[in-house]
Amino acid sequence: MIFRLMVATVLLASVQVGQAADWHAVEADAKGQTVYFYAWGGSSTINQYIERWAQIAEERHDVKVEHVKVDDISLAIQGIQTAKRVGRSDQGSVDVMWINGENFARMKGDGLLGVPFVGDLPSSGAINLDEPTIAADFSIPTDGLEAPWGRAQLVFIYDQSRLSQPPKSMEELLNYAKNNPGRVTYPEPPNFHGTTFLKQVLWETTEQQDWLKEPYSEERFQRVTAPMWAYLDALHPHLWRGGKEFPDSAEVMMDLFADGILDIALSFNPNDASQRILDGRFAPTVRTYIHAIGTVGNTHFLAIPFNAGSRAGALVWINLLLSPEAQAEKADPSVWGDPTVVDLSRLDSKDRKFFDSLDLGPATLSAVDRGIPLSEPHASWVEPLERAWKERYFGKAR
Repeated sequence: MIFRLMVATVLLASVQVGQAADWHAVEADAKGQTVYFYAWGGSSTINQYIERWAQIAEERHDVKVEHVKVDDISLAIQGIQTAKRVGRSDQGSVDVMWINGENFARMKGDGLLGVPFVGDLPSSGAINLDEPTIAADFSIPTDGLEAPWGRAQLVFIYDQSRLSQPPKSMEELLNYAKNNPGRVTYPEPPNFHGTTFLKQVLWETTEQQDWLKEPYSEERFQRVTAPMWAYLDALHPHLWRGGKEFPDSAEVMMDLFADGILDIALSFNPNDASQRILDGRFAPTVRTYIHAIGTVGNTHFLAIPFNAGSRAGALVWINLLLSPEAQAEKADPSVWGDPTVVDLSRLDSKDRKFFDSLDLGPATLSAVDRGIPLSEPHASWVEPLERAWKERYFGKAR
């Protein structure tokens, strides 16, 4: 027994040494490379965070990061598809992409993501890669093809000075809307906040929850969604502007809430309300909550296309962004407020200090309070769901 234990210990040490040597080789190859990081550029807060860590990447690793700000990452995916079609297998113009959901499904399905890499990153040791919203992206297995970067989960927002007991289920929300007409609404799909609200209604009303984890089926769609439509038909007449008009973005909904026109708002960032308290847009008495059943959540990821021109640099950049230091700063509401993917129980005392010093703000629920998120439906359900909502409530022309 002692001999077997000694052999196992020696083998483990050998594997760890080998992994360290391999990573040193990656770092050596990355020196001097330029990484083109394609990521949404619509937030000055996020852009500043990326710029700061790009400077750190250059200082620590001699890797230059160029943030290519995009409005629609699908346009970059089209370029990668073209490169695949004409046989350009290296020297691509995209090295790292910020993606999830339908875009990941598209890239994985078309073979645009090369080989798995996440398990090779030293920083991945502090992440539970088996956690459901990390192991699968919109019910599609990630298989090490994209690295988790941050979390999102639906939270509802209320002002406790105006509302003492917020509704914690869709049934309670309907009753609240009936008793307080015009005080509730949700953003208009396909705005993703509005679509997320539809998904939450689906989870709380349908009896075929398992079907939502499988690819979209036209034959199943009516049966799965019928209770949702019945619920929305009952809810809409009691919404803001009688459900004849919807906010076209979460920002508009937040402004209506801040102005006292709405009693309840929603966000897909659990830290959002705390950020708005910090910058004075929300009253100090604003808080967040989730429904008793839980709320829909997902993870957003970083991926490397099959033809990345600076793959070693891409690996070093992603590993840096997954480090406890970078993750803790990103989770700070005064910086970005994006919940971490790090499993704090896996950190040593030195790295744990990055998180222990964080003040997430008065309105932010802890990870324990948020619980395990409800899974996103399979990515293929999103477009049919949004299309059916538009046709039902506004006709095809809208």
